[in-house]
Parts: sequence; C-alpha cells; structure tokens
Amino acid sequence: MTNPSPELDQLLDAALSHVAFEGWTPTTFTEAVADSGLDLAVAQALCPRGAVDLAIAYHHRGDRAMRARLHATDLSPMRYRDRVAFAVRARLEAAEDREAVRRGTTLFALPHHAADGARLIWGTADHIWTALGDTSDDVNWYTKRATLSGVYGSTVLFWLGDQSEDHSATWAFLERRIDNVMQIEKVKAQVRGNKFLSGLLAGPTALLGRIKAPGARPDMPGRWSNTDPSA
Repeated sequence: MTNPSPELDQLLDAALSHVAFEGWTPTTFTEAVADSGLDLAVAQALCPRGAVDLAIAYHHRGDRAMRARLHATDLSPMRYRDRVAFAVRARLEAAEDREAVRRGTTLFALPHHAADGARLIWGTADHIWTALGDTSDDVNWYTKRATLSGVYGSTVLFWLGDQSEDHSATWAFLERRIDNVMQIEKVKAQVRGNKFLSGLLAGPTALLGRIKAPGARPDMPGRWSNTDPSA
C-alpha cells in the first residue's frame, strides 16, 4: 500500500469535519475542496469520483495505521488466534471517527458501491494476514481472507451500535467470532485426519489444490496451476 499524496491527506482532513453532517456526498467534497484551499482541478484529479474516493482514502488511512501498530507491537507472546483478534481490534481503534465509518458503511451498502466496499474489507483482511506473516499460496490464501472479511465486517457493524464502556461488548463479540473460526479450523483438521472422509473428498481436494494465490499475475484474483509457460 503506497502512502497518499500530501494533497490527498489535506483534502481528506478537510472532509472529515463535514462527513458527520453531510455523509460522503458531493456536498462534502465541495466543502472539503473549499476548506483545503486546493485547486478544484487538483482535487478532481486526486478523487475522480469525488467523496466516494475520499471515503476509500479514509479506509486506507485506517489500514495504514493498523499496519503501523502491528509492526510496532511484539506479537510473539500471543497465541495465533489472539494475534488475529488484536489485529482486528487495532483496525477498529485506528478509526478515530466512528461517524465517518458509519457514513462509509451506508455509502458502500448502496448497490452501485457495494463492490468497492467488498474490496476494502477484503483488503483489510489481506493486510492483517500479510502483517501476521501468512505464507499460504493455495486456496487457503482465499479462505483465510474470506473468513476474516466476515469476522471484520460483522464486528464493525456491532461496534457501530456498541454503547458499552470502552467498547467492551465489541471486544467480547470479536472473541466469540474468532472462536467460531477456530472451531471451523478444528473441524477441517478432523476431516483431514479421517481416512474415509479424506478419500471421499480426494477429488474436490485435488481440484482445490490447483488454485494458487495471486503472484505472477497480480491483475487477476488467483490462477490455476499450469505447466504451460504461456499460461
């Protein structure tokens, strides 16, 4: 993830004072341009879709803050599941403006922006797994990110409505979701250890085994193994 230009940060900072009242809307974008002092042409070049791109920039800012905190924290004493929970919590705590997140959730729930919202959540999950040292390069690369996207997304929605002191209810909710994921992993391990089930699933498992994580072709969401060098 590259760092944004100073101008984009300037524009985003100016927008945040308006988001609580106007949402991530054209009005917010217009006010942000005026408050930031940037030329309109520069602002439009930075955010061709106006406030939508500002909302995306705000999400990316939170991802960067989370990654910085993870890199600055010694996670080695933690169990792996606790590292994941810590990372999700760090991401939520990086969102200093809860109303901006609420408005963003509303924006990306709209059908014509849903794909952007899904990419942002997936990206956050990917940043977490990468920061935690995930080295999977097969179908597990996808399942880990898909599962964590679900955990993160549901926790965000719970957090937005949480009125408990220090968001204690949210952190308890997060722990329960992580426990659910660990139960799924336990079942998967039991299936792998069962000769009958392993044999029954040999065909699908072999097929899934051909799926590879993005690598040589970063423009594609994965690829199939193939000995053909032109593939």
